[in-house]
Amino acid sequence: MECPVCNGAMRSLFLKDGYEILGCEGCGHRSADIGDRPGHVERVYGDEYFEGGGAGYGDYLAEREILRKHGRRYGRLLRKHMPAGTVLDVGAAAGFILQGLADAGWSGRGIEPSPRMSEHARTRLGLRVETGSLETFQTGERFDLVTMIQVVAHFADLRQAFQVSAEITRPGGFWLIETWNRGSWTARIFGRHWHEYSPPSVLHWFTPATLRALAAQFGFQEVARGRPAKWLNGAHAVSLLTHKLGGGRLMKGVGRMIPKNTPLPYPGDDLFWMLLRKSEDDR
Repeated sequence: MECPVCNGAMRSLFLKDGYEILGCEGCGHRSADIGDRPGHVERVYGDEYFEGGGAGYGDYLAEREILRKHGRRYGRLLRKHMPAGTVLDVGAAAGFILQGLADAGWSGRGIEPSPRMSEHARTRLGLRVETGSLETFQTGERFDLVTMIQVVAHFADLRQAFQVSAEITRPGGFWLIETWNRGSWTARIFGRHWHEYSPPSVLHWFTPATLRALAAQFGFQEVARGRPAKWLNGAHAVSLLTHKLGGGRLMKGVGRMIPKNTPLPYPGDDLFWMLLRKSEDDR
């Protein structure tokens, strides 16, 4: 397996849940080796991912207001760099973040592998969200902005996904990416026990440097970067903790103390967002 960022040699670092975690000897990027597994996207990101707990969500639809506010926050951030225009939201799920961006003046569409989630976006929110993956997405439209919020770590074919995203972004257009930071203090302290080592759902672990290097190969340069304000409801927090720490007596006691429907701020430093702009000359 070659590094998807620099094509360098990858070596095995450790096993996680039966999957090899590989590290690039050149740029340091990390990826999971899932082999050639047909139906990976449909299997991993089906209904269970959004309501089965574990590495996914206990009840994704219960986080609608948290996620809509997240979209609004990004809408305010984007105003500093561009006027509102057309957007493609990749991994749109039930459409809540796209709805928040629409509140901020953006118009556009989304793409989501889960049939149930994309149907919710269409029928309940009236949004243009189609069922599918970015790697196979085809359109004649060109967008002012492509958002990939908590998505790039999940791409089975990372370079194909970035290639499609570059082709559908107009010259001078933008990418907004939010993902986990393998170079953060949180990730370093926990090492191989960092909660984001969760294959086969999470497949790639970036640093700002490796994300910037990969995007540059497709004609995009960093414009701005920061740490997002991330919130999750108590039930989601309990589900993730139970998945990582087990469901023993101590965890059950902690779970009873966490209010299930109360929004909680995420305490770690291991998230970042990056805004990137496509060259005006890249036609």
